[in-house]
Amino acid sequence: MKLTLLSLLIAISCIANAQRPATANIRGSVAEETKSPVEGASIELIRNQDTAAYKMSETDKSGRFIFETIPVGKYHLVATAVGHESFSGPAFSVSPDNKNIDLPQVVLKKKTNELQSVAVVANKSFIEQRADRIVVNVDASPANAGSSAMDILEKSPGVTVDKDDNISLKGKQGVIIMIDDKPTYMTSTQLASYLKSLPASAIDQLEIMTNPSAKYDAAGNSGIINIKTKKNKTKGFNGSMTLSQTESKYGKPGASVNMNYRTGKLNIFANAGFNRWKGWHNLDINRNYLDSGNGKINSIFTQTTYMQYSNPEFNIKAGIDYFLNDKTTLGFVVSGFQDDEKNQSQSYITLKDANNIPDSLVHSFGNIDGLWQNVSMNLNFLRKFDSLGTQITADADYVRYNSKNDQYYLNATFDPKMNPLDASTLSGNLPSTINIYTFKTDYTHPFKNDFKLEAGLKTSYVATDNQANYFNVVSDVEYPDTTKTNYFVYHENINAVYLNFNKKYKKWNFQAGLRVENTNYSGHQFGNKYTVVNNDSAFSKSYVSAFPTAYISYQLNDNNMFGLNFGRRIDRPDYGDLNPFLFFLDQYTYQAGNPYLQPQYTTNIELSHTYHNMLTTTLNYSNTKNFFSETFEQEGHATIVRNGNIGRRQNAGVSASLNLTVTKWWTAILYTNLNYNHFNGMLYGQNLNVSAVNLLGNLNNQFKFGKGWGGEISGFYRTAGLEGQVLIKPVGQTSAAIVKQLFNEKGSLKLGVRDIFYTQQFRGAINFQETQATFHNSRDSRQVSLTFTYRFGKPIKGPQNNRHSGGADEEANRVKAGGNN
Repeated sequence: MKLTLLSLLIAISCIANAQRPATANIRGSVAEETKSPVEGASIELIRNQDTAAYKMSETDKSGRFIFETIPVGKYHLVATAVGHESFSGPAFSVSPDNKNIDLPQVVLKKKTNELQSVAVVANKSFIEQRADRIVVNVDASPANAGSSAMDILEKSPGVTVDKDDNISLKGKQGVIIMIDDKPTYMTSTQLASYLKSLPASAIDQLEIMTNPSAKYDAAGNSGIINIKTKKNKTKGFNGSMTLSQTESKYGKPGASVNMNYRTGKLNIFANAGFNRWKGWHNLDINRNYLDSGNGKINSIFTQTTYMQYSNPEFNIKAGIDYFLNDKTTLGFVVSGFQDDEKNQSQSYITLKDANNIPDSLVHSFGNIDGLWQNVSMNLNFLRKFDSLGTQITADADYVRYNSKNDQYYLNATFDPKMNPLDASTLSGNLPSTINIYTFKTDYTHPFKNDFKLEAGLKTSYVATDNQANYFNVVSDVEYPDTTKTNYFVYHENINAVYLNFNKKYKKWNFQAGLRVENTNYSGHQFGNKYTVVNNDSAFSKSYVSAFPTAYISYQLNDNNMFGLNFGRRIDRPDYGDLNPFLFFLDQYTYQAGNPYLQPQYTTNIELSHTYHNMLTTTLNYSNTKNFFSETFEQEGHATIVRNGNIGRRQNAGVSASLNLTVTKWWTAILYTNLNYNHFNGMLYGQNLNVSAVNLLGNLNNQFKFGKGWGGEISGFYRTAGLEGQVLIKPVGQTSAAIVKQLFNEKGSLKLGVRDIFYTQQFRGAINFQETQATFHNSRDSRQVSLTFTYRFGKPIKGPQNNRHSGGADEEANRVKAGGNN
């Protein structure tokens, strides 16, 4: 099937070669105020419709540049050069009647006292609203200094992070987190740990897409967030390094380096980072156990847990792009990380009768020593057939995760006078391995009259191997605990094919796509060799699902654009959620997997209006069938937390995003989302019918004070809302930062404070079965960070080959090359 489709795609490109839309050549030159030509200036051709960089070029020795075969539309130029101030030109039009356009000469002003070896980073807005996504430019916010990827997500438009670090988008869980256009294949717990250890200094942008096209995997009912890590694209040898120190109760040092060498047909890049996150986390729980007959309190459970964690993390990525010729590129990337997780906890539990008089006390001590290791390899290929954008790409990936998790729990029970009643010790060893193999190819072809076809296929195979070996420790001797020991393997294969069409007609833009995915999976629980409780069991399933998408936009005038989109998506359970093992927090709280979890399907509809590229208003509605979420089940005094299929979820909301230039030195970015959630279904034999409305507000103020000084004041606030069975009380935080450019803009020093008023604490309540529970979750969210960044290197002036704008410069702008941005 792969060869047949690939042959068909290539055949389409050949027979359609003669069908070309109306185009024009754009020529111009760049000079200094003295009229001397500027060699090696970077020229970006920006498409006004979506503010995207359509093509890139650079000037030759005479200061000239050319863009060939540019389709009809409105554009403007952005020019930058080492030692000069950046230039953004006025809009101009490409029409069918104009085959050659000669632009007025671009004049660049020289910067005073600017070293020529420094690559100047252009100022960017922290939030960019584009036609199909929101882009967050990480370095544009001084408050991001010393923070992590999770911190940045938390203050991004429409994104919320709950008490358990689950990520939601516009009030809906199930968002897919991608790193450099690739799925992470981690469980939610593993992903949260990785995002907390990934420093902001390693991230270039976040792309937030609420309704991705058929080109993307159908997974993620609320959309996709793509984290694009840094990759330097400047010619010559250059790079940057970052040093940071974050202080709260414990110090958190971090460092990263990013290097790139590009010349001729070769581009080599590498980056590495290290950080050591050490912190604390406190959890208070109160549970009232009710009589099933009269609803009165039978007994009371209170718990206070103090946790301390340490997560030293090291990550590295290196790759090479080789330009075989003007139209063909080969690339190879290898990356990996190692994350040492050490967690210690102490829990103080009191069991009381209905009159609030203590019956017994339990002291629980836990220690978890974990290690996560990852290696990823990518081989990629790009073939361009013309400068219009006809191309075919291919990616082959291998990803492997190894983990170990050594656990030790000691539980001691006392009477109210602290006389010992009982004691038990449990140890566990939980190794896990995940192997992922994927291959995909994508084909893009523009046709006559502004019509574009995209097609592609993807296949993936995932194999997981999980063991849970538990032992009861008596007099320092380990005896296997046959009620908990288990062994589980899981295999999954997904095959996908898609077609996507795009047509522009006057002020209208139409896009329609269809993605079909075939899923095959199987799981086998081997039990344990003692065969006392956990017997052998297995399951398997195959199914085919279709995922249509449609988009319509209408450009009423230069200031108003309307959009309507529709899409169907799927959420498959995480590999860890299917794993039936028990993961102990203490003897009264533990997590469990659910091998019978079924995928959930969501239909999304959005209507949007954009005014003056400044204000975007969106109405959205989604309907999820077979909805699954975190559930709570009571067994005696113990609470079991596992994911389960609840039933139906309906979500509706209205959001507004405003990017306002208040003064020349003050820019305000405001995002607000009013959201309604309704859950309806059956859970553990009981009807669930709950709903709630919540409001999210996010404000970011950027300041430019002059003489290299800048600052930021930002924050968010979320009113009370539902997360499945849990009612979360209001939460918010405020952050501030100041930045100073140093060494002729080669370096910068940033000082930031997060959660100034210490308001980012999670409180909530849950009623399930015959249990009423409340909780308070706090951590060291108030932090002070100092970050120093230094850019180094000497870019090579002028073109490195005899290409015009359609050659290596375009390929360097290929963001997906090697999966590196």
